Formats: sequence, structure tokens, C-alpha cells
Amino acid sequence: MTFDYDLFVIGAGPGGLAAAKKAAALGVRVAIAEQEALGGTCVNRGCTPKKFIVYAADFALQNQSAQSYGWSDCQWHFDWTLFIKSVHQKLEGIQHSFLQQLQKAGIEIIHGGATFVDAHTLEIEGRKVTADKILIAVGGHPVQPDIPGIEYTITSREMFHLPYLPKRLAIIGGGYIGVEFSSMMNAFGCEVTVIDTGEMILSGFDDDIRAGVQEGLSKRKIRFISNSTAKEIKFSDDGLLLTTTGDKEEIITADTILVATGRAPNTKNLDLEKASVELGEKGEIKVDEYSRTNQENIFAVGDCTNRVQLTPVAITEATDFVNSVFGKKPQKPSYDFVASAVFARPEAASVGMSEAKAREKFGKSVKCYRSKFQPLFYQLTEQDEQATIKLVVEGESEKVLGVHMVGEHAADIIQSLAVAIRKGITKQDLDDTIGIHPTTAEEFLTLD
Repeated sequence: MTFDYDLFVIGAGPGGLAAAKKAAALGVRVAIAEQEALGGTCVNRGCTPKKFIVYAADFALQNQSAQSYGWSDCQWHFDWTLFIKSVHQKLEGIQHSFLQQLQKAGIEIIHGGATFVDAHTLEIEGRKVTADKILIAVGGHPVQPDIPGIEYTITSREMFHLPYLPKRLAIIGGGYIGVEFSSMMNAFGCEVTVIDTGEMILSGFDDDIRAGVQEGLSKRKIRFISNSTAKEIKFSDDGLLLTTTGDKEEIITADTILVATGRAPNTKNLDLEKASVELGEKGEIKVDEYSRTNQENIFAVGDCTNRVQLTPVAITEATDFVNSVFGKKPQKPSYDFVASAVFARPEAASVGMSEAKAREKFGKSVKCYRSKFQPLFYQLTEQDEQATIKLVVEGESEKVLGVHMVGEHAADIIQSLAVAIRKGITKQDLDDTIGIHPTTAEEFLTLD
């Protein structure tokens, strides 16, 4: 059978773009379909605009310490409208760059949502196309709880389009999205309350990291309501009234309520049943270690599957897929040492096993080295900012299983250490390394 394309990619997020460009470089006939802006969630309503907001918030935090470093007190005014306009202009530039890259690579771009007709046929805006191989890279979307008044809330998607900064912000969910926005909005002067179902925020991270971030945010007057969740939301003349249930049953008044309770795969409108593609209980596409679905010619990568939901992971899965299928070099991603970060202030990052996970697997042979200290920058200020670093090791060799950090530059430091941990370094290897002084990173080399 002759097909219109060798590869058809559904979704032009990081995974889809990486696969399309990699395949085209190998001489594969490629087309890609996207119903929204090129770049997907990460570029348009996630990682990139979020980091711009983090940088903007950092100016406010740095200003609080400026007098301690000899700078005269001055009044700054932050213009959210002007700032967010600049962000979206930059995002449009990135989208245009992606468009040029695809066109230069000879990849056909089809605007619209793709649906399956059968295992080799897709329909986009009334047009039917066929492909030998199909890659699904449609990402995910924020989910909202089914409670009365949920229509008054927004998700992370709408946070990047706020017409003005709210004076009072309530956040439902203490995962990394909720925590990051709590930090940013607090720096801009918003009164922030976070409601979380757990005892501590950032479920899944090492407990010392969770405690360190929550402690740091609490010192900045962010309020946490633990072991609780939202029961209902009502509109009033004074604002939105959010009723919580759990350990604390109370009514919180807010101007804006952000729901950050997780994400779900964008698989509902693909008509996957027509291609007999198997899904999991939460709508995720089931794939094997090579990203292949139960249909031999259909593959899936990124947040629409049941694996690690991070942009670099989606890109790795996509390039491994192309190398395996079109490059004839079978490759599969390794998820053992995937670093992750929370871009709050204080910042947090981890790679490898948490202490709890390590003890679950290795038992009493696990040992932890940790240190909590005030970074040099804050020693000249009145701010009680603390950094936490932690090593999780195992056995007589003290092989490093996990590295965790709360504090300035945590993401960059952990990113570098991730390479070493993948290579199987030990605590002694760190001890034998000469550090750069004075830096926070050198503390990892002097742990007792």
C-alpha cells in the first residue's frame, strides 16, 4: 500500500516537534498536525512563560535585600499588563521560529485537530490522509474537581492571561504547579493561600525537600491549609468564597482561585477506538518500552502516555522512537535518573531516589547525609532563608542513589550532578572532588 506520508505526527509540542525534525533529517516524508499554537503546553502555557514570571518575581525579592547591600531604598512599580504582553510577544517569536524550522525541513504543517479513521488513516478538518507510521504526541490538560462553583475557578492555562494581578489568590493543590504560582504571586504582593490534601506540599519529592520548600514559603507569609480540600465555591460581593473540608473547615475569600490538582491526557477527541488503540483507566495511551501502542504502526510519547510528565522526557522518547523505527538503532528511554525541579523561591530540585523510596528498596543499608545552612547571600540580610542539601547512599560503597536540594540555583546544581549519578558515583567520589569556593554547590563535597 502507498501512503501519503511515512510518518504523521499528531501534536506539535516538544515531543512531536522533536520527532518530526529528527525523522525529516533522515529523509522520512513527514507531516505534523496541530490545532493550537506550535510548541504545545510547555512553550505557550507552561515551562517557558512560567520561567519568565519567575524571573519577574525575582526582581521583587531582590529588591527586598538591596538595602542590605548598600542600595538606597526606592519605590518600584510592577506593570503586570506590560510584562505579560512582552511575554506573549516573545512566545509568538518562538512559534514563528518553529514554523521556519519545520518549513526548512520540508515538513508539511496541517492546522487542525486530527482524528483516527483507522490505523493508517487520519482526518483533519475534513481532509483524509494516510501514513505508514503515526506518532501521537498530544500532551495533557489541567483537570478540575467536580464541586459546586468550579466554574468560577481558573487553571494554569488561564494564569498566563490574567488581565490584572489578584489581591487575594487561593490555590487548590500543592503540587509543583500550585507551589510555583504561590511563590510567584506572593512576590508580586498577592495574599496567597494554598489548600492541599496532604500533610506537606510536593507529594513525591523527598520529605526533607518538601519541608524545606514549605518552610521557606511560610516565612514569606504564604498560608498553607493541609489535609484539606475544596468543598464548594460561591460568588459574593466581596469576592469568591471557597469552603474547605478536612482538618480545617473554613471559608476563604479570594479574588481568583487557581485549580492545580493535576493533569489528564488529551486523548478524548482522537477517536482512538477506530484504530483499536488501547487506553488506561485515566485515558492514557498504553505503550511499551519503545513507545509502541498495541497497534504495530502507532506510537505515543509525552504526557498522553503513562510515563514521566516532563518536557525533556517527551523529547527523549520522541528521538528514541525515531532512532528505533527509522534510524534502525533500537533505543529506549531510561527513567531511573530523571532530574526534576520546582521553580519556587526557595527553589528545589531532585534526581534519583528519595530517602523513603531507597529504604523501601534497600532497607537498613541506606544512609543519608544532610545539611541545612544559611546561604552566603542571605547572611548580610535580615531574611532567615535556609538551604537544604541531602545525599541518599547505599551499602559499604555508599553509592549515591539520590541527591536533593532546596536553595538558590538548585536546578542547575542538581542537573550537573545527575550526570555523575547516572555514572554510579559514590560518596567518596564527591569527598575527593575539590569544590569552588564560596558556592552553595561545594557543600555537596563536604558533607559529614
